[in-house]
Amino acid sequence: MSEVFFADLRADRPSRNLPAKIQQLFQAAGLGSTFTEGELVAIKTHFGEPGSTTFLRPQLVGPVVDMVRRGGGKPFLTDSNTLYLGGRSNAVDHIQAAVRHGYTYPVVDAPVVIADGLLGLDEAEVEVNLKHCRTVRFGTAAQQAGAILVVSHFKGHVMTGFGGALKNLGMGFGSRAGKLEMHKFADPQVDREKCQGCGMCVRSCPQGGVAVHEGKASIDLERCIGCGECWVACPTDAIGPRDPQSLVDIQEKIVEYCYGILKGKEGKVGYLTFVVDVTPHCDCPPWSDRPIVPDVGILASLDPVAIDQAAADLVNQARGLEGTQLTSALQPGEDKLRALDGVDWTAQLRYAEELGLGSRSYKLVRLGPDAK
Repeated sequence: MSEVFFADLRADRPSRNLPAKIQQLFQAAGLGSTFTEGELVAIKTHFGEPGSTTFLRPQLVGPVVDMVRRGGGKPFLTDSNTLYLGGRSNAVDHIQAAVRHGYTYPVVDAPVVIADGLLGLDEAEVEVNLKHCRTVRFGTAAQQAGAILVVSHFKGHVMTGFGGALKNLGMGFGSRAGKLEMHKFADPQVDREKCQGCGMCVRSCPQGGVAVHEGKASIDLERCIGCGECWVACPTDAIGPRDPQSLVDIQEKIVEYCYGILKGKEGKVGYLTFVVDVTPHCDCPPWSDRPIVPDVGILASLDPVAIDQAAADLVNQARGLEGTQLTSALQPGEDKLRALDGVDWTAQLRYAEELGLGSRSYKLVRLGPDAK
């Protein structure tokens, strides 16, 4: 059984403010044990798509950087470029987006390094020989760093049910080719009865593979790369997976990418997850919908499976907020993540546990008001 450390968001004095709690969690979870003096430490986060407003605030990542520096590590902030067109599909736009969202000196005392280079082509390839992937391809910075701290914003996701530590690590570090492999076979289809022909999906498609004919959207599967942008963009929920099994497959591929990235880095990776601004979709669309539950707190662990399971449990134990995309499962204990898009989000956790990446069984250790 793994330990997952938890801090709530209450603050009534300087020693209880959020930066102090983040540093206390860092120490309690032993995240400082993941790196040694002088090592390059990749702080994997998500800088937010331009237009999004609920991405992880840099003021919450700053204390993590400070703790790494205090321990003698050399931190840098990192993420890989996106598969879809947008504000983060190349390193120039990606860094500009990070800067506009506050990821710059002196807010965060670390540089931004895009993990897979200028165009998403700087990749490491690691052999895994698993169910879906023979090899995995991800940004070279993830392999070259001495240690990795995965700092995640927990939220819903149209394909995987939620985005947490595993998705941040596996999909997030994937190179352009890696992301394409993970999305492969996630073909969308259009429900013509629901479709209103608004064209939002047309504008969202990075491949120009969607068109509106006679008032209804149609998708050219020869061009489709399975990125899911049309699913997210559709305001009437008229676009979804052609084969529901593909949503299990993409979760398992993400886990296989985690397996490859973590290979050779045993004991060198730690996890912090912020269960705040739990929006129904990830931070990749250029907008942010209302959170589906009140802010919950912050988690830290050395186990990516346990921290994701704990975050999901805490969200599902919360009371759902009315007037959001969540229209059912509002009561504490009901599965809010599944209610959003009908995705079986447990697939990623089951497979990650099967591959030995961690344990779904955990002990939640709540930090008290006098935690040091």
